[in-house]
Amino acid sequence: MKRIVVSVGLVALGTSGLQADSLSSLTSESTKPWSVSATLRGFYDDNINTAPGSGPLIYNGQYYHRSTFGFEVSPAFTVSWPWEQTTVTAGYTYSFKDYQFVPVGNTDTVDMTHSFNLALDHTFNELYRARVSDSFVIGQEPDFLRAGNTYSTYQRLSGSNIRNYGTATLNGTLTPLLGFEIGYQNALYRYSQDTVTPDPAFSPSWAGILNRIEQTVHLDSRWTITPETIGVIGYQFADIDYTENQPIMDPALFNVPSNTRNNRGHYGYAGIDETFRPDLTGSVRVGARYTDYYNDPAVSGSVSPYVALSLRYIYDVESFAELGFTHDRAASSLWGSGGLSGLTLDSDTSVVYGTVSHRLAPGLYGSLIGQFQDSEYHGGQYNSEADRFYTLGANLEYRVNHYVSTQVGYNYDKLESDIADRGFDRNRVYVGFTASY
Repeated sequence: MKRIVVSVGLVALGTSGLQADSLSSLTSESTKPWSVSATLRGFYDDNINTAPGSGPLIYNGQYYHRSTFGFEVSPAFTVSWPWEQTTVTAGYTYSFKDYQFVPVGNTDTVDMTHSFNLALDHTFNELYRARVSDSFVIGQEPDFLRAGNTYSTYQRLSGSNIRNYGTATLNGTLTPLLGFEIGYQNALYRYSQDTVTPDPAFSPSWAGILNRIEQTVHLDSRWTITPETIGVIGYQFADIDYTENQPIMDPALFNVPSNTRNNRGHYGYAGIDETFRPDLTGSVRVGARYTDYYNDPAVSGSVSPYVALSLRYIYDVESFAELGFTHDRAASSLWGSGGLSGLTLDSDTSVVYGTVSHRLAPGLYGSLIGQFQDSEYHGGQYNSEADRFYTLGANLEYRVNHYVSTQVGYNYDKLESDIADRGFDRNRVYVGFTASY
């Protein structure tokens, strides 16, 4: 089940660092097991602080709603070790960005991000296969810091914020009719801003609101209906543990620590994985989730729908399209300090996503990535109010040869909210080139 969400997240993460992901990275005809690259870009960002409104708002002596030019330098390294039954791949990307002005929360004009990726695939025999992967990032942009396709916060947050996402799966075949998949996922979030502001109005820290560990375990039975159609019946357990021991409502009035939002979820679902033809595949999961907020005695357990749909079409050489939809509960950056109305616990979130990558001509590639997220909040003063977040990325890449490419791109983000003074929009453009070997 989670394989759907992971694939969505990988597509969505392509917009990080002021870029919509191009069709594929430059490759060499060489069979060497490693590659290195370096990217240099100039960019313009018309709302670096993801601030609401358009006026000259002031925050700690800085202009809050502010545009900026800047440049980015990003070296990367990847390596792969293929053996007869095992393949190991690893990669690291570093990004150095220098802005014209100091972003809110920064002490200087510089942002640095790090991305580490590791994967191991092992085939025991024709019946059993295992995969382990891990993705560790340090950064500031919300799309860079999410583990799946859902945003918990839409704002850029200064500092060395950390997200780690690890997965392990085992697939097996028991009979010609019946197979299984067992999986475990662990997502860890650590935000660097951890100072609670008591006066003049109480405000919790980003760490207090969002630092957490999300663990899920799933077991799917996989039934071969036809060679092209696999039926799935599965169960998943999720445990969400907020780890920062801080108040998230005014402690002078209410004793509400971070872990009040802890919850456990039990999923039951059914679905189908369908291979319509070799270049067209689809997946459906439909079910329900029961959520227990065991640290909040004022809140009873609740049942909500769970849906995950995806369709992928490889329609030409180096060209594909993907479309999908998910619905689930998700963590929220809103805490809803509404006094007796209680705490905003999380949100019911629906996401529609799509991507198209197309080889326009020999050496010329284009891609479009779009997503819409609708989040309805659960509990507190924001109960039943909603955010609607739109994001679009467009990229054009020309590959001069196997070693040099140029890129130009545009990203647009827009937040519409039922909550006053929360919505914003943001435009980003970039141009640059990449050298690889």
